[in-house]
Amino acid sequence: MAETDLSESKSKTIVHIKKRNGTIVDFEQSKISNAIYKALVAAGKPDHKLAEFLASKLVNKVIKSGYLESIHKDHALSVEDVQDMVESILIEEGLAETAKAYILYRHERRKLRETKMKILNKRDLDEVDKSLDINSLRVLSSRYLLRDNNGEITEGPKQLFERVAILVAISDVIHDPRVYDFQGNYSQNISEAENYYNKVDDFDSKLKIGKYYLNKYHFESLIRAYIDEVKFGRMKVSFKDLLRLIAEGQMANHQDRLLEYYNLMVSNEFLPNTPTLMNAGARLGQLSACFVLDMPDDMYSIMKSSTDAAMIFKSGGGVGINYSDLRPEGDIVASTSGVASGPTSFMQIIDSITDVVKQGGKRRGANMGILESWHPDIEKFITMKTKPGMYENFNVSVGIWSDFWKSLVNKEDHRYPLKNPRTKATMKNIDSHQLMELIALSAWKSAEPGVIFFDNINQYNPCIDAKGGPLRATNPCGEQSLYPYESCNLGSINLSKFVKRKADGLYEFDWPKYEQSIRTATRFLDNVIDVNKYPVEEIDVNTKLTRRIGLGIMGIADLLFLLRIPYDSKEGYEFMSKLAETLSYFSMDESVVLSKSRGAFPLFEKTSYKKGEIPLAGYYEIPKDLHSYDWDSLIGKIKNYGIRNSWTTTIAPTGTLSMIADVSNGVEPVFALVFEKRVTVGRFFYTNKIFESALKENGLYTDEILLKIANNYGSVRGIDEIPQWMQDLFVTAIDIHWTDHIMAQAVWQKWISNAIAKTINMPGDVTVEDVKCAYLLAHEFGLKGVTIYRDGSRNEQVLHITGNDREKRFQVYPSKYLHDFIISNIHEPYVLDQVMPIFKDYINNSHRINTDDEGNAPSKSETLGSSRISINTNTDLYLNSQPRGVENNKESCPVCKNFLIITEGCNMCIECGFSSCGSG
Repeated sequence: MAETDLSESKSKTIVHIKKRNGTIVDFEQSKISNAIYKALVAAGKPDHKLAEFLASKLVNKVIKSGYLESIHKDHALSVEDVQDMVESILIEEGLAETAKAYILYRHERRKLRETKMKILNKRDLDEVDKSLDINSLRVLSSRYLLRDNNGEITEGPKQLFERVAILVAISDVIHDPRVYDFQGNYSQNISEAENYYNKVDDFDSKLKIGKYYLNKYHFESLIRAYIDEVKFGRMKVSFKDLLRLIAEGQMANHQDRLLEYYNLMVSNEFLPNTPTLMNAGARLGQLSACFVLDMPDDMYSIMKSSTDAAMIFKSGGGVGINYSDLRPEGDIVASTSGVASGPTSFMQIIDSITDVVKQGGKRRGANMGILESWHPDIEKFITMKTKPGMYENFNVSVGIWSDFWKSLVNKEDHRYPLKNPRTKATMKNIDSHQLMELIALSAWKSAEPGVIFFDNINQYNPCIDAKGGPLRATNPCGEQSLYPYESCNLGSINLSKFVKRKADGLYEFDWPKYEQSIRTATRFLDNVIDVNKYPVEEIDVNTKLTRRIGLGIMGIADLLFLLRIPYDSKEGYEFMSKLAETLSYFSMDESVVLSKSRGAFPLFEKTSYKKGEIPLAGYYEIPKDLHSYDWDSLIGKIKNYGIRNSWTTTIAPTGTLSMIADVSNGVEPVFALVFEKRVTVGRFFYTNKIFESALKENGLYTDEILLKIANNYGSVRGIDEIPQWMQDLFVTAIDIHWTDHIMAQAVWQKWISNAIAKTINMPGDVTVEDVKCAYLLAHEFGLKGVTIYRDGSRNEQVLHITGNDREKRFQVYPSKYLHDFIISNIHEPYVLDQVMPIFKDYINNSHRINTDDEGNAPSKSETLGSSRISINTNTDLYLNSQPRGVENNKESCPVCKNFLIITEGCNMCIECGFSSCGSG
């Protein structure tokens, strides 16, 4: 009899499950075991094996009970049926506390579903809605999802990612070898294609790639991309023939690429910049975040640039302008016999335009105003934002070249000439030390100006000859240098998604998956150049001459948490270096692959790529035996086949993108592990999800602990209840000394072809000398620009992360790794003289712990509950820093009225995703 029962149970199984919306899907036992495990964790009894055992027992019980036959012929249970049975099996096994936790879990899940449906204005949720958390959906619904004329949401996240993926895949259709040849010399009728602009409404949802229909904006982009290639003789077929091929399904194979782009976004492994998510497959069609305009010294050009800036703001972009070519205040104006008002007055024009033109109708634009150190109005420029309310739509930066640096470090002569840009004559000499101190003082007071190192930016610039000169401007957040009337589309890979769990329960990084995503994202961003609807004709032309893309990252802090690697440790810095090198290597390698089939960027033959040079400092400045990849082989391929994109990597601020992906911003450490939020119905704690999981798995998750962490400025440092390995690992921005913030940016910069948006956080008690030393270190480390934020330096202060009982329980010191790096790599005597006092207590620091020869702390193991963690730390040898200043006069978000934080040089709302910068 027993044998008969066994054979019957083997012949039966739960095949399907009926979801709440009535659809039937395949049954997955792992989902039951995961739900049980979460209940066990909540009850303080985390046990994967027990969860799997109980799930198997439930399935067997259902099979033996004959319940399947009684409810459905195809063995489909409802979700609610299964959950009721989970409760029953937990009670039967004597796990009353776990059963209670599971009941509460079901209740919370139901509330979560209801909240999501309310946010999205839906009656049921699809798989993408379910995969995204509440904050992600709030950001998407407030800024990204399309709405009708009544303001009602007309799409969900799934439809958003589909319309983006469809648009991006249009470029693959255009470059299909059956219709495209970049070496060809074909003649097609452009007028025939242009006539279809009048028919876009007629073709709305008429053509499709596989099963995905092109809306009228997709169709319009198809016309535009086709015409662009016809102008260069690359299209083998007429536009009508192209439409016929699509209509006949002969382009259906490109659905595979489309799905690659879609899955990359849906999985949150990669997200393009905000304008692409907002506008792809929509009315505006403008997909780039970064633009640079010029400002020549004549009224017509000034007004044209102002008009072009307005069009960029309207389309959803931000603008950078170098004002150094404008004659100084008081200089002669021959045409009117008057005097010039100077660069700052013309900045007011752009500032006013920004106030009245919203980006895409949704937010105000952002600007970068640059003046080079030699300009006669430089001192006025440096101090102009120390008064609240001035130039609020601008980030401002001083552009520095090697001549200023040489004057600064010269022991004998610090005279530095200020020159009239109109006549090139020296108007006066100033002391370069005094100018640097003025910059530092202003930044200390107001977090402005930043500093842009044009000498570092242009050191490995491959396009100086091709473009007739060096780069002299950046986008609003400073990470993307561009020539006038260039744009760049950015995107970020979410590093926290590239881990796999080992048998011991710990994580390791998935390098092959990372490579594949880099390649797909590179292709994605290159396609965006072709399907973009540029706001100004000159931008269209100049962008396609260099085909610059900006692939970056986000989620590094979360990844390091998962891998148990402290951010500011030797292991952390070396791991980040390999991540950066890998990003550039495979993005450039994929760009070569694209060049083979689509052609190199048009200016390639005039660039230093032809001589075997590349725009990466790491290739030249890091010994070859420390490289992770064969760069010489890649350079050989570039010389032979060209490269599709002149620059490929940039690390942008990812404020809103990281909120959608629910990870840390860019290369930043987390802002706080825990902070308290107070709303009308009460208060609750926002906790980093990885840290929260660690607390729960180690039996430490209580409201009391969360409050103590929140009152400790969101840090676990110095909290006795938190084990040492967690204090060493889970570091926040204020746990890391400002010098190590610079070190982290420098590690990434070596292998990033463009630049990096990062905030160098400083406590409120740092001196002006500290700020100056930050600039000195940044330049010597090879950074291309730096933004300093001293706590308390802006009227619009950061979000309160503490309550009234706040008390900082820890001190912050520079790492030994940083100290040793400076000793080994900084050889300029003036810089060493200025920065070494930071380490004045280094030798006799009473906080030192035993270290090995490389500065690493001994390997430590901590056992709490069932979790055993082994880590290598480097959190010794820090110097004193006092608590951050009291935070008053907070600026509220213009969208949702919650408080703003300062991150990566931008104001950002962590509630709705508003950002004063356009790159994210």
